[in-house]
Parts: sequence; C-alpha cells; structure tokens
Amino acid sequence: MKSFQSVLEIVNSYHELGETIAAAQFLIQEYGLDHSNFKGFELREKAKPEFILMTTEGILGEPQIIKIPENTFDFPLELMLNLLAHEMVHVSQKMKGNVVEDKNEREWQAYYEMLFHPKFPQIPELPDFHKRFFANKALEYYNRMAEGSQIRLKYALQKQEIDNLLSLLDTKMK
Repeated sequence: MKSFQSVLEIVNSYHELGETIAAAQFLIQEYGLDHSNFKGFELREKAKPEFILMTTEGILGEPQIIKIPENTFDFPLELMLNLLAHEMVHVSQKMKGNVVEDKNEREWQAYYEMLFHPKFPQIPELPDFHKRFFANKALEYYNRMAEGSQIRLKYALQKQEIDNLLSLLDTKMK
C-alpha cells in the first residue's frame, strides 16, 4: 500500500481534475475496501463542512450504490476514508445471504467500524473531535434498540468499549 502522503497526492490530482468518482474508486482499491456487492459510486449534491452525507442505496440483497458528495475531497482525507469504510460496511450488510435487517444494528456496526476498525484496520484513525461525534452517533442508534433486547445484549461489550472511549476522550479534554 502506498504511503498516506502518496495517496493524498493522487486523490488531490483526481480532485483538481473534477474526477471525484475516480478518486473514490482509487481509495476503495488502495485501501482494500471493495466488496462483491458494491455496484459503484454516484454523485450527490455538495456537502457542507457541518454536514457531509454519503449513503448506500439499493434493494436489500442486491448490489449497492454509494452516493458521495461531488465535493467529497474538499474535506480531510482521513474523514473521507472513514466515511467510505462506513458505507462499505453497509454494502456488506445488504448482501444477499448476509442482510442485516435492522437499521439501528446496521448503523451501530458501521459507526463501530469507524471508531475501532475491526474490518478495515488499514483505515487511518480519526481525530478525537470526530471520534467523539461518531461515538455519540453510535450510541444514538444503540439507544433506539429495545431495552433488554437480544440485539442490545449482542452489542453490550461494544457499547462498553464506546463508553470507555468517550471517558478517555473526556479525560484528554481536561
């Protein structure tokens, strides 16, 4: 795998040429994120710094398209790689024979990936600010799961990891 700096230079070259989809496809290949259920990228409206929306779209059990903002690479590459990994988790969750039906569970798994990278350890770590934000998003989805349910029990240890991460981040801020 190329150095992060080399990857950044290549992505910036694509970006300067307006080749957002080519840059995203390069990252999927370079970071080993590709999946057999991934159909491709499509562009969506430009993102704003306070709201960057990527979505995985398609019928459950069929190949998925990831929609990314046309200005995806105006933002920090570490963040974009983590968001792409999040969406690739969704691609795998929606594959025939592997479908995760519950949206809260899908989001929980994808946010957990962004924080701890069990599937994609090659993805760079996020800055603490983003870790805090995404940890809180994960907890939102966890809290939407029925209290005392099997699904909550299934993720109890991961929830503890996220609680511990937030405590650590709080300690760092003091």
